[in-house]
Amino acid sequence: MAQFKIVISDPKTAKSEVLEVKDANAQIFIGHRLGDVVDATTIGYASKIKMTGGSDRAGFPMRADISGGGKNYVLFSKGIGFRDAEEGEKKRKLIRGSVITDEIYQLNAVKVP
Repeated sequence: MAQFKIVISDPKTAKSEVLEVKDANAQIFIGHRLGDVVDATTIGYASKIKMTGGSDRAGFPMRADISGGGKNYVLFSKGIGFRDAEEGEKKRKLIRGSVITDEIYQLNAVKVP
């Protein structure tokens, strides 16, 4: 079964909190994409949240512009999952797609008013 740690940040107070969801509560997030707004009242949080990122158990980050839920090798020059050492440098890196699956370990989210 799916199990996530959800880090929800509140832009008004500049604080974040961690919620752990398991089984039926975690199934709510399966199949959603990064950028989707989800009603979090079912997991005990009194607001809607917008999914902004995440990573799997091995630490591979999710990226919103990569389709699917699996891992892909992508050629990067900047952005999430890439630290540039020199100007103009490109590297092929392993990155996870934008669809939330049961392989995800941590989800990052922002509280939506």
